[in-house]
Amino acid sequence: MAEHPDDPITVTSAFPPRDTAPGGYLEPIRAAGAVLWRGDPTACEVALVHRPDRDDWSLPKGKVKNSEHLLTAAVREVAEETGLHPVLGRRLPPQRYLKDGWPKQVEWWAATASGESDFVPGDEIDAVEWLPLARARRRLTYGHDIQVLDNFASGPAETFPLILLRHASAGDKGSWDDDDLLRPLDATGRGDARELARVLSSLGAPRVVSSAAARCTETMIAYAVAGGVEVRTERAFTAQTAGAETVFDTEAAREAFTALIEEAVPTVVCTHGELVPRLMRAALERLDAPVSQQLSLRKGTFWVLHLSRADLRLAAVERHSVRG
Repeated sequence: MAEHPDDPITVTSAFPPRDTAPGGYLEPIRAAGAVLWRGDPTACEVALVHRPDRDDWSLPKGKVKNSEHLLTAAVREVAEETGLHPVLGRRLPPQRYLKDGWPKQVEWWAATASGESDFVPGDEIDAVEWLPLARARRRLTYGHDIQVLDNFASGPAETFPLILLRHASAGDKGSWDDDDLLRPLDATGRGDARELARVLSSLGAPRVVSSAAARCTETMIAYAVAGGVEVRTERAFTAQTAGAETVFDTEAAREAFTALIEEAVPTVVCTHGELVPRLMRAALERLDAPVSQQLSLRKGTFWVLHLSRADLRLAAVERHSVRG
């Protein structure tokens, strides 16, 4: 591990090391943070924080609490350390290193600030400083933070999210004897819908384009009301019944999803499990990106495609469950 910003950076990419637990595994300390940036995307400034007890400069980050979602953990920690509410952008590669002999894994995002700062110097963080990338790189104390900054600088700063969500739990289809379009969320699904309102807000306030099925619109309603977000239904993303069968217009769904890429507007698409792999494949092919072998989602789980605003290139992909 580099001890000085000018030293070569060597980051532990697999852990634990053999001299700590030969042939075994140590559960890593989990942490989350963000490269908070502002200004011109081609010549931006980033926020560094100073910790007086260690007299070091670092990027804002902190430990994930028990059962806390990674997205909300990153937002909470950055807000606590900088006094600014971050909106997460593209995901950056994680950093893995040893902390007092124990493996630590830090998850990172690019982020912009929403609203004014309410930073107050304290015992944990006594200063926040905005610096251009080159100066920030020299100011950072640790090599692993410099690598995060380099990862940020190597890709687009300004991105927008296209989120593909499979609706939350709606019970057993076989036990529902009415029109399947009207089948509602069950207790588990309603709980996930409430949690979704908090988790998705980490990514800003994307509009909603949903299947018209009740289980899809109900999945999004708490989020939409909490954020004052636009919602529209899309027939192409909606399950249709044909006798005892459920059918989809797959081609229309693919066209509608890829059209959302061209609009370049932050969007959540809530739809059915049968369509998710087809829509993801259509998007990845449109973006000239590799196609994963595992595109399907469990209920209440979502993909996030981060796309460059400048040229609509794929900047990052991540997958989350509503409950982390």
